Amino acid sequence: MSEKTAIVIGASRGIGLGLTKELARRGYKVIATQRGESEGLREAARQYEPAIEIAKCDVTDKNSVAGLKGKCGDGSVDLLIVNAGVWGPQDQSLEDLDREKMADIIETNAIGPAHAALALLPLLKKGGTVGMMTSKMGSIADSSGGTNYYRVSKVAQNMLSRSLFEQHAKDRGVGVLSLHPGWVQTDMGGPNALIDVDTSVNGLLDVLENESEPRHAFIAYDGQTVPW
Repeated sequence: MSEKTAIVIGASRGIGLGLTKELARRGYKVIATQRGESEGLREAARQYEPAIEIAKCDVTDKNSVAGLKGKCGDGSVDLLIVNAGVWGPQDQSLEDLDREKMADIIETNAIGPAHAALALLPLLKKGGTVGMMTSKMGSIADSSGGTNYYRVSKVAQNMLSRSLFEQHAKDRGVGVLSLHPGWVQTDMGGPNALIDVDTSVNGLLDVLENESEPRHAFIAYDGQTVPW
């Protein structure tokens, strides 16, 4: 069995599924989670057997996240990738912002992922890395405005990721990277996106595996630093 272990939360399709497959190809044992049944993930588990183990997890359900703790021993995981997230409502204009809709997307895209990463942090090895899947759309310095629910949720996630690193991960020798996957040809990104899933996931994993010291940074799939 591989000496390298990764957990991918949100692996049922798109980038998460691509990460799971590429991690298996790179020799990792992968705990890959889904909320509902994913034929794509089941097929990947069959293809790469026994490298991929499927588990159920919803980042907005603390009991669901806690169930992952029994999958690995403390200090045994090299990479924890929190990929869960949603786009939100169709209309995201400033004029039509709604308190409940904003609360829902922040729960799914920011609070849930941060709580999941914190709960699973003891599983990380010293020198391990937490990858939080965010977006350049959460960069205030590089924003054209609009798409407000999604942008605000990713800004919030970035701030919570900083708190995760400074207050919890740094003392354990664990890094936290806020990752921009690029504009990717997925269900969320659409067919006109600039890059395919393989380009994104290979770049993301190169970034994660090349980390040499614990830090918190906002990094794109191609290794470029994204402005906050």
